[in-house]
Amino acid sequence: MLRFVAAVLAAATLACAQQTRPSTELLWPEGAPGALGNTDADKPSLTFFVVPAAKTVGTGVIVCPGGGYHDLAMDHEGVQIAEWLNSLGISAFVLKYRLGPRYHHPIELGDAQQAVRIVRSRAKEFGIASNRLGIWGFSAGGHLASSASTHFDSATRPDFAILAYPVISMRPPFTHTGSHQNLLGDHPGEALENLLSNETQVTPQTPPTFIWHTQDDNVVPVENSIMYYEALQKAGVPAEMHIFAHGPHGTGLAQRDATLSIWPTLLANWLRGRGLLSRP
Repeated sequence: MLRFVAAVLAAATLACAQQTRPSTELLWPEGAPGALGNTDADKPSLTFFVVPAAKTVGTGVIVCPGGGYHDLAMDHEGVQIAEWLNSLGISAFVLKYRLGPRYHHPIELGDAQQAVRIVRSRAKEFGIASNRLGIWGFSAGGHLASSASTHFDSATRPDFAILAYPVISMRPPFTHTGSHQNLLGDHPGEALENLLSNETQVTPQTPPTFIWHTQDDNVVPVENSIMYYEALQKAGVPAEMHIFAHGPHGTGLAQRDATLSIWPTLLANWLRGRGLLSRP
């Protein structure tokens, strides 16, 4: 298995080397709505990892790194993910969204929705189909991705979602305390907690979703994923979930774990099964 993972990583590195050098653009060049200053932390952005036209499969994914809505794990939950997607022919767009405690809801969701608008409006430029744009989030970034999947309008709905060890609920006992505090502030009230507990917001219009988690995750309880999957199933939304018995939180592609390292292959199979690895 480790040889297989090494081969995948080598392919991803080679694919990345063949891409146009990644570029970064602000989500709002004239200043972000609700900005509290003019520092880097006040300027959400997208970094573009675009597959050349000859190699693209016509699919794009917005990547939301985790970090408890306080930091962003831009390497192993951002750049490495974009490179892996590129190795499959998928263009990736890594989102730097604004963070708490400086910013609270709805700022973070607004940043994700703007990312969807930008990529979809420029789909032809990026060589992707406008109806093949997904969103992928890790941990708190998984909460953001599930929020984008359950709070949207016609212009901001992702076409599919990938959730890796996601925060889903903002209600005790299964919420992640740090994410809750940073996203909602000190006294959010029950109504806001319920609104952002995305297991309660799933509808038949929620996009098809792939989820993975570990049973003994001691940071974000696995119940977050289970509740969301059950809500998807009840709403008739196509979904696939993989729960591994053991493994720490925040592993990214888990390339150094002989057991967990299979999960990107499971995801690739899911994407293939949905026709997202074939040219439209």
